[in-house]
Amino acid sequence: MSSNHAAAASRRSSSSSAAAKRPAVAEGGKAVAGVPAAVQQAKKRVALGNITNVAAGGRVAGPGKVGNAKLNSVNSAAPVKKGSLASARSVSTNRASAVKSASTKPAPAISRHESTAQKEIAPPPPPPPKVPSIVPTVVPATAIVPCRSFASPMHSGDSVSVDETMSTCDSMKSPDFEYIDNGDSSVLASLQRRANENLRISDDRDVEETKWKKEAPAPMEIDHICDVDSNYEDPQLCATLASDIYMHLREAETKKCPSTDFMETIQKDVNPSMRAILIDWLVEVAEEYRLVPDTLYLTVNYIDRYLSGNEINRQRLQLLGVACMLVAAKYEEICAPQVEEFCYITDNTYFRDEVLEMEASVLNYLKFEMTAPTAKCFLRRFVRVAQVCNEDPALHLEFLANYVAELSLLEYSLLSYPPSLVAASAIFLAKFVLQPTKHPWNSTLAHYTQYKPSELGDCVKALHRLFSVGPGSNLPAIREKYSQHKYKFVAKKHCPSSVPTEFFGDAAPC
Repeated sequence: MSSNHAAAASRRSSSSSAAAKRPAVAEGGKAVAGVPAAVQQAKKRVALGNITNVAAGGRVAGPGKVGNAKLNSVNSAAPVKKGSLASARSVSTNRASAVKSASTKPAPAISRHESTAQKEIAPPPPPPPKVPSIVPTVVPATAIVPCRSFASPMHSGDSVSVDETMSTCDSMKSPDFEYIDNGDSSVLASLQRRANENLRISDDRDVEETKWKKEAPAPMEIDHICDVDSNYEDPQLCATLASDIYMHLREAETKKCPSTDFMETIQKDVNPSMRAILIDWLVEVAEEYRLVPDTLYLTVNYIDRYLSGNEINRQRLQLLGVACMLVAAKYEEICAPQVEEFCYITDNTYFRDEVLEMEASVLNYLKFEMTAPTAKCFLRRFVRVAQVCNEDPALHLEFLANYVAELSLLEYSLLSYPPSLVAASAIFLAKFVLQPTKHPWNSTLAHYTQYKPSELGDCVKALHRLFSVGPGSNLPAIREKYSQHKYKFVAKKHCPSSVPTEFFGDAAPC
């Protein structure tokens, strides 16, 4: 009893000390007594400010110094949610480990606690190993499939079912099945033969691949094409459906694209330079909140589609940007930032009701069609295709292509190219920067992207100008982002002054 009282007193003292160390935060983000005003002000994110107030040297003046702004973290909700997810994952892992240890054959000498745990978790011991009682007259299909999938490298041995009992795969390690492998081999052969007859499992992957791909278009008859859809073990690659998914995206990108001349025909108070400043600021916001790349690409897509049919003044352009990012974050993120946080990053220039009203306006105009193919969707597949031969450093190629694709978001004139063409051109330019003397295109890329080198010429040259000259000193967010170590400093790589004309010939080497 004395030790329990001592432990309780220790917990109370530690909690009181932790409470004393935690700063008091008032509800609604207002000033807190006892906390210096300078400290609270230092934690505030620098807002975009007036996007048209450009000082000498091309930098944004006033409170919204986008070029030099280093945004401070104000997302207090996300770490809490991530912590809760981590704790849940830890609990699940511990529970799975307990099940796994209980399902294995016990050692000859075990403690009393281990014996009690095995009685609660593990199934009752099997009857004496008599072969007639083990092999049923009719073998269900589900009894064999886990045996085949259990050997897959993608399977986790710590899988636990919903009701906290052993899953089917883990039950294969129970004593009911262990002595079958050690007994008569004819019994195991009989089980395997019956499973193959009932399930008709085929080891010929070429037949299955031909069945799925016989309808896929082949725009170019070129030999020596590498197969990038041969990995059937990874379900995330969707090997059997990847070609069909890509064809669907190619059809959808023509329907969800913005107008290419809305600045000239619709907008009267907004110009391409203001749009570029807004997107550069949104890149910083996405980097600060650690949003996935698809959120940024979708945000730009929503902004351009909305501007294609709605005239807006420059004072409300930033409001449109945060509203579109709010919608995109809800669509893509697991833990999306709240409305109040988007108000906060604008230095409370807009109120919560204004952001929600603009969000409703965007959703209604887009008719709630939030799914839109972006350059990032195509870039994932094209990067995988480009890495098949392992000729270039994998990470350098991926990061460099992503850097070029994000630079294209700033350029209004590049809206005339479809996202798939921009993604293919980004791969072309990235391979050229890494190996300037080697032809960047090959038959495999031409087959899977369905673009010839001659079709990429204009877009590649436009991206090459962006890469060489840079977006300007007043738009540094993307360049600074990819100048970090985690992106292999790809923004600092030297780019040749021009791309050789012969690289855009259709007779690409195989």
